[in-house]
Amino acid sequence: MSARLGVNIDHVATLREARGESYPSLENAAEICLNSGADQITIHLREDRRHIQDKDVPIIRRVTKEKGKLMNLEMGCDPGIIEVALMHKPDWVCLVPEKREEQTTEGGLNLIDASHFQKIKESCIRLKDSIPNLKISLFVESDLPTLEKVCELGVGLVDAVEIHTGDYAIQYIAQNNVDSFLKEFERAKKFVEERGIACHAGHGLTNESVAPLIKKGLFEEYNIGHWIISESVFLGLEKVVRNLKELFEGNERL
Repeated sequence: MSARLGVNIDHVATLREARGESYPSLENAAEICLNSGADQITIHLREDRRHIQDKDVPIIRRVTKEKGKLMNLEMGCDPGIIEVALMHKPDWVCLVPEKREEQTTEGGLNLIDASHFQKIKESCIRLKDSIPNLKISLFVESDLPTLEKVCELGVGLVDAVEIHTGDYAIQYIAQNNVDSFLKEFERAKKFVEERGIACHAGHGLTNESVAPLIKKGLFEEYNIGHWIISESVFLGLEKVVRNLKELFEGNERL
């Protein structure tokens, strides 16, 4: 079975918000992605609302339900954002860190800090108690101390980690040696899966940098956004998603 492909469509909304227009349509983007083989639509509702807006969430939820596919809502632990999640009940919530000044998410959650850990724990409890069958992933680095803290939360609260692949992707594009990243990802996968937690990946990935990860069977889900939307300027969204899904299936681990 090939890994799941989650398509993040935040940057369709970025184009829309740049001019304050009603286009391009996120609904159309989600439908095209799912019709082209994507297994999941991912959107990040940020506190600063720089791209995805509250009104987008029910639209994407409806599309994913109609297509029988998954919706993954990336979000911080802000109470207002949690209320949106409780209202629209995604299949997955991926908790991520946020800083207002960042261009994009810059790294994984800080689970080592006791106050951050407690806030994340409380957010997971509230989400799980209020949304039937919800699954939660935590966007984290692949270091062992962080993964130990994930496991401290336990399988009852955390269903998966999403490993931050941004640094790996930068080094891959620069044609630097990435063996150390691959080894650490393998260790991370083994560590969490032995404890009943699934292992996903995301951030900064392209069709080229994701290929070695797929070939090694490292992760069961990949969330890719910026590269897909960027490449779609030249090839079209349908073709980019379809080609990427074929890459996933062609590199299926036997």
